[in-house]
Amino acid sequence: DASSRSRSGKGTEAWPGLKLVRVVAVSFGLLCILQVTLNVCLRVFVYPPAENKLKELNDQYFKQGWVYLHPGLYYVSSTSDTWHGSRNDCLQRQADLLIINTKNEQDFTRKFSRFIWIGLFNNTKTRQWTWVDGTPLTKSYWGRGEPNNLDNNSEQCVESRFFDQDNSWNDIRCTNKNFWICEKHLAL
Repeated sequence: DASSRSRSGKGTEAWPGLKLVRVVAVSFGLLCILQVTLNVCLRVFVYPPAENKLKELNDQYFKQGWVYLHPGLYYVSSTSDTWHGSRNDCLQRQADLLIINTKNEQDFTRKFSRFIWIGLFNNTKTRQWTWVDGTPLTKSYWGRGEPNNLDNNSEQCVESRFFDQDNSWNDIRCTNKNFWICEKHLAL
């Protein structure tokens, strides 16, 4: 019992490692508090929350007409221009004409019920349909009978034309004037 231990002089004060255990426990507690403080400071000041990034996107892009659709931001023009003029506009916006990688992006082009340039063209060197980033076309959404003027070499650019159909692409002369969609990928 406790009274017999204290009388014999072998109580808790006499245990030689007790002081060390207390120092270690207090040190560990202080380290935990320091770690929590550091985590909070890093989260608030160095790695701001996603809400700040979305606010920044809103201020920088959404107010200029960009819309978010996973996996990027898209700008739909309100005027029409040639394919090359449209691409230049996208490049000035630090973006490029839309490269359709998903069905979601394909459906996005059709919802505007307008003829819209996409970032696909006939590369005259390789004689292949090529995206503006240099990758060859693998998955396509050509309308019925399209592309139909590849041999004549006059229809070098692609528009989304048949908005009421899943397969809406049409090859057409690059000098025609259409609306366009710019695409910009951002890391959130």
